[in-house]
Amino acid sequence: MNSTLSPTPSPANGRGGRDSAGEGVIKAVLFDLDGTFADTAPDLAAALNHARAACQLPPLPLATIRPQASHGSRGLLKIGFGIEPDAPDYNALRDILLKHYEHNICVHTRLFDGMAELISELEHRNIKWGIITNKPHIYTLPLMQALGYAERAACLISGDSYANAKPHPEPMLRACDIIGIAPEHCLYLGDDVRDMQAANAAAMHGIIARYGYISADAQLKTWQAHAIIDHPIELIDLLPL
Repeated sequence: MNSTLSPTPSPANGRGGRDSAGEGVIKAVLFDLDGTFADTAPDLAAALNHARAACQLPPLPLATIRPQASHGSRGLLKIGFGIEPDAPDYNALRDILLKHYEHNICVHTRLFDGMAELISELEHRNIKWGIITNKPHIYTLPLMQALGYAERAACLISGDSYANAKPHPEPMLRACDIIGIAPEHCLYLGDDVRDMQAANAAAMHGIIARYGYISADAQLKTWQAHAIIDHPIELIDLLPL
């Protein structure tokens, strides 16, 4: 694990009511959802294979689908059918996939091993935590409710909550406004380059969840993260005592 946090520049925009006292002190941990907070790949894979079955195609193995599970319906349909949004049957297949997912959103989805313990430790230390995902709110809220964590999160921001989604910094900065903590006092844990781009653009400490949905050929050193962890519980080493 690379657990050294390097300095992050403060954002140029005003901080409003955020707490900016105590340079370098971590007061909040924010998480990506798919592939970071929860292992949603099994249910997403089931939805994709349901769409494939509707086209008389055999199911794809979970190992094939898993690296695309953080990339939404577009990534799933590309790996499942080799199509892009401009394909004639794209919308119909997307509807089949998403309808199945909506009604089977938390059948096999579970928190990643160690995540429950991490959340408990954050709450014990009075460190705020929340979710910032590109997943649409129609799926984010019921999933977090089914997992039992919706009411415990200090913020729950989805990909369609604001005008811009990650890698734009807007959802990150909005989260800071909601929880009342300046970006430089936040860690953001994610498993995609967009997560690190958004964290850096918002002047947060971006941490890579290497246990997530990261392809074998990903060049993590180019993601400009502050640290890399292989298990959720390792994040505790980056927090104040």
